[in-house]
Amino acid sequence: MTVQEKQSSAGPDANGARRTGGAAARPVMAVIAGSACISASAVFLKLSGTNAGTAAFLRCALALSVLVPLAAREERRVGTRPLRYRAMDLGAGVLLGVDMVFWAAAVGTVGASVATVLLNLQVVVFPLLARLVSGTRLSGRFVLLAPLMLTGVALASGALGRPAPGSDPVAGVAFGAVAGVTYAGYLFLMRLGGGREHTVSPVCSSTAAAAVAAAVLGGLWTGIDLDPGWPAWGWLLALSLVGQVLAWLLITTALPRLAPHTGAALLLLQPVLAFALGLTIGERPTPTQTGGCALVVAAVWYQSRAARGTGPKVRSPRAG
Repeated sequence: MTVQEKQSSAGPDANGARRTGGAAARPVMAVIAGSACISASAVFLKLSGTNAGTAAFLRCALALSVLVPLAAREERRVGTRPLRYRAMDLGAGVLLGVDMVFWAAAVGTVGASVATVLLNLQVVVFPLLARLVSGTRLSGRFVLLAPLMLTGVALASGALGRPAPGSDPVAGVAFGAVAGVTYAGYLFLMRLGGGREHTVSPVCSSTAAAAVAAAVLGGLWTGIDLDPGWPAWGWLLALSLVGQVLAWLLITTALPRLAPHTGAALLLLQPVLAFALGLTIGERPTPTQTGGCALVVAAVWYQSRAARGTGPKVRSPRAG
């Protein structure tokens, strides 16, 4: 066989490999892009200068302007979502609204970068909920990592060690804990809801319920400013469309095409990128807080490796 014949016979396989490699790279790049969008959420929120109730309510309301027509189109195509699933979506949305308000409050007390890391408390809470509700056994790895995770959260917030100037570590831990618990409840109910044929409708319903919950809680706690001014409107629009809708579209379409452990590892880019973006807007966590953030990310990554072969244990994209 001549060199040319060898090259010709190898050509289709080589081209096929290149095509396969390119196809495999697309969902990876989509998850990375989605993680980057979510990571910017806390920065957009902080730059808006709005209070927790205003940010949580308006981000949901703005997102609905895109989600409602997409959900209507989906239901025309695949049919109406069953009532029992929709009820589960609404219940999850109430928890999401509470999460958004408290997470926004955490951003104001400990900063955008640390608040995003604190949200990883849901990695501890979610398995506990599964244990209580469905009897799912806790792995030995989880029992080992949970105390390390909580220690990292305490260090990251500044509750242990020296906090960053101007931060409130006690309030930050409290707000972050409530956000993490309610977000874990949101994820749990969304998973119980099932109904795989619908992808947009559950998010639309839960976002609508989150808007109502944020309006009630935020209105009672911080008040809601419906006219925050144009600079704030711009940042809130970016928060809603980039950190919520676009991130969701990118990640939820790409994750099913990836191995569970790959998706889990890629989603860990969210707190890492959020920490880096926080530095770009002048946040300066102390070395102790930085170490705590690193401990949290390392613990979540190690726990995600245990999910290999046992189904996805990854965070769904969210508002922050």
